[in-house]
Amino acid sequence: MGGYIVRRLLSLIPVLFVVAIVVFSIIHVTPGDPAAILLGEEATKADIDELRSKMGLDRPIYEQFGIWMLGLLSGNLGESIFLDKPVTEAFFERLAPTLSLAIIAQVIGVFLALFLGITAVKRRGTIVDQSVMGFSMLGISIPSFLLGSLLVMFFSVKLRWLPVAGYQPLSEGVWQHIKYLLLPGLVLGIIQAALITRMTRSSILDVMSGNFIKTAKAKGVKEKTIVYTHALRVAFIPILTVIGESFGGLVTGAAVIETLFNIPGVGQLIVNSISRRDYSVIQGSVLLVTVAYVFVNLIVDLLYGLVDPRVRLSKK
Repeated sequence: MGGYIVRRLLSLIPVLFVVAIVVFSIIHVTPGDPAAILLGEEATKADIDELRSKMGLDRPIYEQFGIWMLGLLSGNLGESIFLDKPVTEAFFERLAPTLSLAIIAQVIGVFLALFLGITAVKRRGTIVDQSVMGFSMLGISIPSFLLGSLLVMFFSVKLRWLPVAGYQPLSEGVWQHIKYLLLPGLVLGIIQAALITRMTRSSILDVMSGNFIKTAKAKGVKEKTIVYTHALRVAFIPILTVIGESFGGLVTGAAVIETLFNIPGVGQLIVNSISRRDYSVIQGSVLLVTVAYVFVNLIVDLLYGLVDPRVRLSKK
């Protein structure tokens, strides 16, 4: 197990190297002068040239890349001129809201998906099954900003149950923290549930055609026991894969929802940094997000052995 973890962590090195090259190249071919944007329209050319020199933007592109890579090897992701702080400090300040939002959304999505997926299996071929599949298709198709706007209109404007936008840290109280994240978490949870529901339904249906399920039915085992105890456990590995992928996507791709609900998370940090051409923050944040995504998938791989002992046996 230890060797497997080390190999997975080492495999992260070439991934990060490729990501670093791609992100650096895309940012530096994007139109717009970071120095001019930071100083504003009234800045003189001398002021802009001085800031460009301070940021190292007057050097050749390969030299800028080399300096940045040397900084990465020493653990230095650079400093943000706009925020006046190291990139790692700015990133981890914004990580807590994003993680809280991702966890709430994932809990909502998993519970909703398992309930709907199992219900569709038990009512296969009925209008309930078709309604669940319709919900799943709608959840996959609808844009997150549109679903978020509709839920805000209903829960915040009409019923006034939840705040329209904003964020309260955990230090202000658990309920205050959850109350501000519940609506954006519900939006992301519904979208995640749509994908996981389809996987849950199809995986359990595949298992239900197995011989051991037919044997259990022949012995008179109750359907509830067959589905929850036998079928769901065997079918859970592909479901777990989708859950891991979706959680990684929540951590890395909640920018639209964070912007819509004014949550000061990592997604909003990256979006704002792109608009002001804050190269250091964009490059560093994307690399750290990549590490988080790979780390989440590593945890999912390790959980396979807990769900199905055959996976552990196959690795010996």
